[in-house]
Amino acid sequence: MGFSERIKQERTRKGLSQSELALSVGVHYTQIGRYENKGATPAADVLARLANTLEVSSDFLMNGTSQEFAGGMLADKELLNQFRFIEQLPDTDKSVVKVFLDAFITKRQLKTLAL
Repeated sequence: MGFSERIKQERTRKGLSQSELALSVGVHYTQIGRYENKGATPAADVLARLANTLEVSSDFLMNGTSQEFAGGMLADKELLNQFRFIEQLPDTDKSVVKVFLDAFITKRQLKTLAL
């Protein structure tokens, strides 16, 4: 499934017409038709607004499922499996994991700067 099919599928899932989606995103309704039917690709700012309105990620709209995209980006399969597990956690637990990751990354960056 490509970008055009994913945007149409998500618009339909949200119960929006092309005109309603266009109004929410700030583009002309014919542009939504171009995305869905003619394979046009939106500018980055429009893509972000589409993803926000449709409540999906920009990566999902452009590349498919987040698992497929992540699998193509991460070489460390153990890390990928850990992220998949974390993704299933409640939001409060995910927030804790994010705080720990941010702290670790910040500490590593500070060490690099000190050298």
